[in-house]
Amino acid sequence: MSQAHLEASLDPKDWGDLRAQGRRMLDDMFDNLEGLAGRPVWQAPTPAERARYRTPAPRGPADLAQLHAQFMADVAPYGSGNRHPGFMGWVQGGGTAVGMLAEMLAGGLDANLGGRDHMPIEVERQVVAWMAELFGFGAEASGIFLTGTSLANLCAVMIARDRALGVEVRAIGVRDPGVVAYASKAVHACVVRAMDMTGLGTDRLRLIDTDADGRILPAALEAAIAADQAAGLRPFLIVGSAGTVDIGAIDDLDALADIAAREGATFHVDGALGALGILTPAVAPKLRGIERADSLALDFHKLGQAPYDAGLLLVRDAAAHKHTFSYGDAPYLRHAERGLAGGEFWPCDYGPDLSRGFRALKVWFTLKAYGLDALGAVIGRTCDLAQALAARVEAEPELELLAPVGLNIVCFGYRGGDNAAICADLQEAGRVAPSTTTLAGRTAIRAAIINHRTGPADIEALVDGVLARGRARAA
Repeated sequence: MSQAHLEASLDPKDWGDLRAQGRRMLDDMFDNLEGLAGRPVWQAPTPAERARYRTPAPRGPADLAQLHAQFMADVAPYGSGNRHPGFMGWVQGGGTAVGMLAEMLAGGLDANLGGRDHMPIEVERQVVAWMAELFGFGAEASGIFLTGTSLANLCAVMIARDRALGVEVRAIGVRDPGVVAYASKAVHACVVRAMDMTGLGTDRLRLIDTDADGRILPAALEAAIAADQAAGLRPFLIVGSAGTVDIGAIDDLDALADIAAREGATFHVDGALGALGILTPAVAPKLRGIERADSLALDFHKLGQAPYDAGLLLVRDAAAHKHTFSYGDAPYLRHAERGLAGGEFWPCDYGPDLSRGFRALKVWFTLKAYGLDALGAVIGRTCDLAQALAARVEAEPELELLAPVGLNIVCFGYRGGDNAAICADLQEAGRVAPSTTTLAGRTAIRAAIINHRTGPADIEALVDGVLARGRARAA
C-alpha cells in the first residue's frame, strides 16, 4: 500500500483552522436566523445560480471557506421559507436555534440508531416514553422516530394489516385480503398511498363523508361498515384525523374508538397536524379519545418546532409492533447478551430502517430547553392568530371565509377573484407566503399558522396583501 493511501484520513491537518471556519459557519447561521424577518419569505433562484448546481462531480478537493461562501450566496437565500414569520403556505414548523445546535451535535456524534447498545437509543426511548405518557398509551407502549407522519402512517397500516391477516402475510403476501379500511374524505393522501404500498389496494379504503366542520360522520361510517359486512368484507382499520390537512378539522376520536372497538378493528390516529395540540387547553378537549388509539402518528417538525425531519409512531401493543418489522433470523442483526451487540431495544426491529440518524436528539433538546408548557403556549398562540385572521376576513366585504376554523388553518378567498394568482403574487412579493387548496370545487387561499415566529403583523400583512392584489387584478 502506498504512503498516500496509508495517510488517507479525512480529518483536517490543522484542527485550529477548522475550528475557526466552523465558528464562522455557526455565526453565519445565527445571523441568518436572527435576520429572517428582514428578508423575503421566498424568492426564486436565478438561472445562473441554478446552473452552478449542474456541474460534473468533483474529483479533487475544494477549500471549505469557499464552499461555505457558495452556500451562503446560492443556497441559504433560496430556501422554501418555512422559518420565516410570513410563511403560512403549508403545515411546516419554523425550527429553532436550539434545534439547529442539536443537529450539529447529532452530526458530530454520527450515531446509527438502527440498534446495538449505545446511549443515543436511550435518548430516543426517553422521548417515546414521554409521548406515551402524554397521550395515555401507557408504559408498555413502543414507538420509533421516522422521517414524518407519511411513513408513520404507512407503518401503522402495516401493523394493522398483520393484526388482521396474521404475520404470515409477510411471507406469503397479500392475496384477496377480504378486509376494508375507513377514513374521512379529508384524510391525508399518504393514507391512501399506504393502502397501495402495503399491497392491500386503494379500493379497500372507504373515504367517508364529513360534516360541515370537516369531521368524519360516524353514522356514515357505520353505514359503510354494514354494507361491507353484508358483502362479506371485514373492517380492519379505522383512521381518525387529529387535524385534517386542508382545514385542520379534528374527528370525533371518541366515537371512532367506540366503533373500532365494537368491530374489532385497529384504531389509528393521524396526528401530524394537531396531536401536539394536547399541550394547550384550547385544543386538548377536542382530542378526547386519542388516548384510546391503537397507534398514533405525529410530527415534531410541525407544531413541535423541531428542525426537519422528526416524525414519530406510537404503538400501544409493542409485541404487534415488533412482529411486523423484526427480522431476528438475520445473523448480522443477532442480539447478544453482552458487548456492543447487546441492548434490549433495537429500533430496526420496529421500523423499516436499519440505518437511522439521531433524529431524537433535536426533539429531546427542544423539549428539555423550552418545556412542554412553552410549546403549548406557542400552539395556543397559533390558534389565537388563526381566529384573529378569520375575524379580519369576515370583517372585510371583499373577502369570504371558505371553511370553519377549528385549529390554526384559515381558508378564505377574494370574492370573484383568481385566488391562485393572488396567492402566487404574494409568494413572489416575498412578504407573506400562503398556499392554495380546493374546497367544494373552489380555489381557496390557505393560511396554515404553524411557525412560532408568526405574529399579528404577519396576519395583517396577509390580509392587506390579498386585498391589494385582489383589487389590482380586478382593476
